Amino acid sequence: MDQILVAENIEKNFGSFRALNKISLEVPKGSIFGLLGPNGAGKTTFIRIINQITMPDQGKVFFDGNPLAPDDVHHIGYLPEERGLYKRMKIGEQALYLAQLKGMSKAEARKKLKYWFEKFEIGPWWNKKVEELSKGMAQKLQFIITVLHEPKLLIFDEPFSGFDPINANLIKDEILHLRDQGATIIFSTHRMESVEELCEYIALIHQSNKVLDGKLLDIKKKFKTNTFEVGLSTLDKLSLEADLKMKFNVSKARFKTLDDDLKLNIRLNNGSTSSDLIKYLNSRASITHYKEVIPSVNDIFIETVHQNS
Repeated sequence: MDQILVAENIEKNFGSFRALNKISLEVPKGSIFGLLGPNGAGKTTFIRIINQITMPDQGKVFFDGNPLAPDDVHHIGYLPEERGLYKRMKIGEQALYLAQLKGMSKAEARKKLKYWFEKFEIGPWWNKKVEELSKGMAQKLQFIITVLHEPKLLIFDEPFSGFDPINANLIKDEILHLRDQGATIIFSTHRMESVEELCEYIALIHQSNKVLDGKLLDIKKKFKTNTFEVGLSTLDKLSLEADLKMKFNVSKARFKTLDDDLKLNIRLNNGSTSSDLIKYLNSRASITHYKEVIPSVNDIFIETVHQNS
């Protein structure tokens, strides 16, 4: 089986409101899968169904080739956006308790917690209460509790919330390491730059419907617009601009002057090829750089949501 999680036609209603409408997804093993969508799209409801916090009204969920079952909770780690820690309980005692709920022995949990507390530099806080921790420290603790039992599937909902850039990079590196160790990760966030860095697959949910999913590289190719960014060194900017507008149907707004260089984005929408463009530009100026403009996840997100609103 190549998928760790398969959802088939999942529906969920809250009264007359449909939170999920026939959602089908496949999450490949060993991947980082981005679950995206605007606020209120249905992402959290879907995640809660995977964690069996709530049940679907219709549809089926399969985990590692079998129907999702209560015991699968021992193979899933969930870091919710809204953190849930007992504020007046000592963090070491709390971490041991939560690890045992996931099926770990106390001795095994203590050994692994010592490793993680040292790695995240919070060892001296073992006997402190959660209410004494900064938000970043509490986030580290919750991350450790989520991954401690080495689950097959990890679900992170806004895992970088509250972290400074240094600790955000620490968490990012740990997520990549967990993936390399064989874990599969579902990653839900509004930080599109993190999706660019981490995710191999994405799905976009909007207004309770899945509107886009697949391998991120394939999706980016699908959304390409045959646009190229070119840097030129030329003294005859006005003449070049006029000729490009005529020959390649380029609007004036795509030109930007940088000192003695001209930076332009050219969308080839009249049947011309990139070879035609390079040949023409070489005859008129010195090319300082040239690259195809690939749409960002942020661009794809905005365009898809607008198309389906």
